Amino acid sequence: MKIKVAIVEDEKQIREGLAMLINGSEGFSCVHTYESAEEAIESIPDLDIDVVLMDIHLPGKNGIECIEILKPKCEEIQFLMCTSFEDTDSVFKALKAGATGYLTKTTQPSKILDAISDVHKGGSPMSSHIARKIVASFHHQGEENVELKKLSIREKEVLNLLSQGLRYKEIADKLFLSTETVRTHIRNIYEKLQVNSRTEALNKTFPK
Repeated sequence: MKIKVAIVEDEKQIREGLAMLINGSEGFSCVHTYESAEEAIESIPDLDIDVVLMDIHLPGKNGIECIEILKPKCEEIQFLMCTSFEDTDSVFKALKAGATGYLTKTTQPSKILDAISDVHKGGSPMSSHIARKIVASFHHQGEENVELKKLSIREKEVLNLLSQGLRYKEIADKLFLSTETVRTHIRNIYEKLQVNSRTEALNKTFPK
């Protein structure tokens, strides 16, 4: 069974390039592309889709707002951010909205495919420099952030190795774990970082 993917991206060249990458790779199928959040919101609930690649900067509603509307209607769909926005505020707002992975547009094509496969299997892929920004935000002003205290020692180790650009298998080898256990730790990290106090707390806790 192919992983069925939809793309929400307003830049035509990027949108078509991602669609070609997905359709040209074994085990993947791009079933639809959208130029705006509004088009996606109207169409996606009626389609059989596994993963949505979502940009943040879109005309009209942005990608985070799009997920906030779609996720309650399409709980089985995994939303994977693929964007040029790297600030911690955007990362955590995307997580709060329901994204289960966060990549930047500079991510290598092969790693984008790996991320789609990973999120479909229950993982939560994250670009290494996004992980570095999260780690840096934890230690703002030299003190351990309250959010970091939610993570176990092992989860902190996984996040630090992820921030260094290591793949799941490399992290697993270093920590003497299975790759599936590493995937579970990263999913738990995502879940714990979805703080309960919402936007006001996010803005205070994770400064740009």
